[in-house]
Amino acid sequence: MTTLRVIDFMGQRRLAAIFSILLVLGSLVSLSVKGIVLGLDFTGGTQIEVGYPQPADLSVVRAQLTDSGFENPTVIYFGSESDVLIRLQGEPAAGLSDQVFAALQNNTDSEIEMRRVDYVGPQVGDELREDGGLGMLAALAVVMLYVAIRFQCKFSIGAVLALAHDVIITLGFFSIIGLEFDLTVLAAVLAVIGYSLNDTIVVFDRIRENFRLLRTAEPKEVINESLTQSLQRTLLTSLTTIFVLVALFVFGGELIHNFAIALIVGVVIGTYSSIYVASNLLMALRMTRENLLPPEVKEGEEFDGLP
Repeated sequence: MTTLRVIDFMGQRRLAAIFSILLVLGSLVSLSVKGIVLGLDFTGGTQIEVGYPQPADLSVVRAQLTDSGFENPTVIYFGSESDVLIRLQGEPAAGLSDQVFAALQNNTDSEIEMRRVDYVGPQVGDELREDGGLGMLAALAVVMLYVAIRFQCKFSIGAVLALAHDVIITLGFFSIIGLEFDLTVLAAVLAVIGYSLNDTIVVFDRIRENFRLLRTAEPKEVINESLTQSLQRTLLTSLTTIFVLVALFVFGGELIHNFAIALIVGVVIGTYSSIYVASNLLMALRMTRENLLPPEVKEGEEFDGLP
């Protein structure tokens, strides 16, 4: 039986901590100064679906709308290349859809068809933004409670801070790059919380088990042993997930590009944080075996199991 070579992950914990702090600070600065480009779901606006008898050229459609006086129109395929979805931000105006239809029809010899018109008011957008923020906070609170019950309070603090680290960096990426943040991206961020938590729970479970088995080892050695044992599983899971997300990005169409990008960034950061952030925080919180070992049984008392 071959002996697994233990990797000294925690030997680089200070470098990893500096790297994470720089990423978080950079993300927070960008979110504060530059902000994030909110999609129509959060700002309010009009969404119009039109059908062409033949495949449409998005650049031509976008140019037609811009030349007609519509500012920053978002034009994407919706399903097939003959179905076009147009998004215009701002408070919906009366007759706007008719103006868009006329601008497109006057610049083409083909008969186009108005399929659907949706309006999102600014009040609805504000409610979605608030509900989305509350949803993320609620998810983090439930995670903290779950980890505290299943493991221990120090594990709970480490897990929640690692998840906050992942969410902030993912949002910061969208702010720095200038990608649009809509409901699909919000769903991706919530999915990142679930994915990262699952990865962290696997690592924490191994750490807890090894704290009880390796009673003569130092906490740093226990964490290194645990991370080494779970490394293969973590990398295989992350790589297979990223392969699927890349395929989704390439073949899924423009409508879900930002969704796929958010998940790819989240999975990469979540994999890193489950190794170097969550476990690093356990070291910073001075996690010891005494926090996890079963209490000593005094003579005449019975002990029913591990805590």
